Amino acid sequence: MRARFLLTAASAILGVAIANAQITKGPTAVDKADPYVVAIAKGVDYLKVEVPKWKAEHPCYSCHNNGDATRALLVAASKGYDIGTTLDDTLAFLKQPSKWDQNKAPAGFDDKTLAKIQFASALAVAERHGKAASTDLEAAAKLLVAEQQADGSWQLDNSQSIGSPATYGTIIATWSARSTLIASGIQPDNFTIVQIDKWIRGLAPENVLDASATILALELSSDVMAENLRRNCLSILRTGQAPSGGWGPYVTAAPQAFDTALAVLALSSLEVEPRLARSAYTQAELKEAIANGKKYLVSQQRPDGSWPETTRPANQESYAQRISTTGWALLALFQ
Repeated sequence: MRARFLLTAASAILGVAIANAQITKGPTAVDKADPYVVAIAKGVDYLKVEVPKWKAEHPCYSCHNNGDATRALLVAASKGYDIGTTLDDTLAFLKQPSKWDQNKAPAGFDDKTLAKIQFASALAVAERHGKAASTDLEAAAKLLVAEQQADGSWQLDNSQSIGSPATYGTIIATWSARSTLIASGIQPDNFTIVQIDKWIRGLAPENVLDASATILALELSSDVMAENLRRNCLSILRTGQAPSGGWGPYVTAAPQAFDTALAVLALSSLEVEPRLARSAYTQAELKEAIANGKKYLVSQQRPDGSWPETTRPANQESYAQRISTTGWALLALFQ
């Protein structure tokens, strides 16, 4: 009788434990192994709501919601995060590059070159993860090639001296275009890519943001010019990382989420070949710099799951920058 009572009591306790677990799921082993998982989940949930909002409330698709933020959600989905049908409408639009020029952006956001670069970048991620056809990406690549300048770069309408999440800047735009063209199947020895690489090697970055974008654009190239340029860029990043772990747009500037995300992405791109960073970081120091950058990003996340916009072009609230910054921060945390 006593044994039966104990068994019944144990079953009751187990039942309560199961019920509580169903109500409040505890962290799994995977969660505990990834200190960024909570921040990522909050960011994904935020973008799942915001991305489809823009088209529902405006007569157009946007670079920020349907470009940068869409890339982040596509990567999130590839890593097992449930994004539901959030991107169905966006993907239908992205897979028709011939209609991108018909998209009527609001005043102030009508740089068609920038829009094509951002939409094409999102489409490249979609194609990589089986959400778009290679023919769609090839069509987008043709649009980008048509926008390339004679010097090999992509020049944008905005005249800011330094890029931002919503306006990119020439180096980020050119790196992004190059990545998309390579993803579309264009070979590195193609004239278009050769011109880009020549332009990149002629850069002389003087700020953190440009240094990060240049490292990303160089990829894993190890020719003498690339090595020298990368060395200079890594020196800027090494000097510019604040005690908090973040980076600002300039070496002496206060850290910001967007600039930190780009720096984390740049340094993370070298983890597969840490010897390329040895002029400024040992392998252990490289990992530490990346980890500290990610910790800074987590510390800057807002309660709603978003990340704050930059202080440029002015200290003012910007929905476009906030959405794009959130996309960039998530992409950095996924590294």
